[in-house]
Amino acid sequence: MLPILAFVFGSLLVAAAARALTPRTATIEQRLDEVVGAQPKAPDESRLSKRLMDAFMRIGRAAPRPASEVGKLRGRLMSAGYRGEEALTLFIGMRVGCALTFFAVTSLPFLLRTGIITALIAAAIGYVLPGMVLARMAKRRQHRLRLSLPDALDLLVVSVEAGLGLDQAVQRVAHELSLVHPELSDELRLVHLEMRAGTARADALRNLANRTQVDDLSSLVTMLVQTDKFGTSVAQALRVHSDTLRTKRRQRAEEAAAKTGAKMVFPLVFCIFPAIWVVTIGPAAIKFVQVLIPLARDMK
Repeated sequence: MLPILAFVFGSLLVAAAARALTPRTATIEQRLDEVVGAQPKAPDESRLSKRLMDAFMRIGRAAPRPASEVGKLRGRLMSAGYRGEEALTLFIGMRVGCALTFFAVTSLPFLLRTGIITALIAAAIGYVLPGMVLARMAKRRQHRLRLSLPDALDLLVVSVEAGLGLDQAVQRVAHELSLVHPELSDELRLVHLEMRAGTARADALRNLANRTQVDDLSSLVTMLVQTDKFGTSVAQALRVHSDTLRTKRRQRAEEAAAKTGAKMVFPLVFCIFPAIWVVTIGPAAIKFVQVLIPLARDMK
């Protein structure tokens, strides 16, 4: 019964982890509300979450802010999609709060009998962990932006060739991509709002590249700025850049496919080969032990 219970427990653990890590898809009602233009319902926040947010905000306001880290943290938060004024304060509060929580848990004598060195190491892990989570979120958002860029370029080419200016084309593409690629739609809408507010087109486009930190968007911004500066055809430049981007995507796919063999070595060695050895060698080993042990006893 013990191997069966272990197998069931491991299966439930893997299923729970997969469900927790899988992004939730929108339901049919949410998709219909998006199509008809209905306002989404704000999720009901519990009192516990509000209290935690308030506590993190207080800790973030009281915690020191090194000037060398503020700019980097703001850049990471903007890359992850958090552009609010209180995002930096909340992140600092969460980082300090996690460090204090890890230190308190590991230093309690009735829970874990550890020393001060272990508690300090746990506090350092709690301090670094929010930054790792934020970097992971920023990387995933940049990946989604990178995947949505070819659709945006195609729509930009069609809009510009239809007679729209670049500003109107950016606005149109932001509106069309709001359902399929909301991250890129928000970024393009912010670019259009900056241009309407009086910011120069080149500065608004450079702000887009600085916010997202995506290499493909940075090359697109450089191309648009140079096209606007030298007065060349925007439609032709966009079409050439779109072809270049497709070639780059194909090369990335080929590179990822070439790395598959090396990445499969570790799952094969640590997960599949042990199971094969147990299935193939296990019965023979059991039979071998059953035969040799009585012979050894008789020889004694």
